[in-house]
Amino acid sequence: MTSPYPPIDTDEDANGAVPEPAVRRRIPFRHIVPNLITILSICAGMTGMRLAFEGRFELAVGMVIGAALLDGIDGRIARLLKGQSRFGAEMDSLADIVNFGVVPGMVLYAYTLREAGSAGWIAALLFAATCALRLARFNTMLDGPKRPEWQSAFFTGVPAPAGAGLAMLPLYLSFTGVDLGSPKATALVSAAYLLLIGFLMASRIPTWSGKTIGVQISRDYVIPVILVLVLYVVLLVSFLWQTLSATAIAYFVGMIFSVRSFRRQARADREAAQIL
Repeated sequence: MTSPYPPIDTDEDANGAVPEPAVRRRIPFRHIVPNLITILSICAGMTGMRLAFEGRFELAVGMVIGAALLDGIDGRIARLLKGQSRFGAEMDSLADIVNFGVVPGMVLYAYTLREAGSAGWIAALLFAATCALRLARFNTMLDGPKRPEWQSAFFTGVPAPAGAGLAMLPLYLSFTGVDLGSPKATALVSAAYLLLIGFLMASRIPTWSGKTIGVQISRDYVIPVILVLVLYVVLLVSFLWQTLSATAIAYFVGMIFSVRSFRRQARADREAAQIL
């Protein structure tokens, strides 16, 4: 009579032999370093959220900016050490959702959005959702057909780290003394602004990626570029919130030129294809 219960699974194969235990695969140290930096960025972002709930908003913003800086170097270090991996790419995307989707909305909610009631909370939720959509689209585009070389200079939509920095513009302005009126009015304006940034992240608006910054520049421009960078650092140290506010506004202005540049290059690409 056949037993209704399946036999106990054993490690023996069809011939009754026990296979040798699998050899543990060692992970090279060069693969660990970038992932450690990614984990540190998550810790920085989550600490920023805790600081916001404790009312230390300036430090909270600093932690989010620190998370963005760590996010900017983990990929470069991975390429430098030749430690790129699929695991690292997935880890980076998950970190971006936390640091640049969840944390900025929660920091802004703790600072002002809660004064708007449910509208403020919905704005924070939608911002996190649009960030997740933007990152999911970015990951799928990596596996899609190869784009023309010139398109590598552009992102599709505002990247998540930049979106997080732009989302906190109401805090920058508040720290500089700008007053939008009553707490309820400030919260409603901030909620609408946060939704705008979420839309820009999920949109298909071309924005400069900054990947061409490392391209060699003419000797005539080396000293001016260095002076501009030094001046920017000095302004950050001396007038932090004013400089960050100006940087956010400059980014919006730069988007206009980015769209124009993308359309011009796309038109030239189409004309070249027609000639061929």
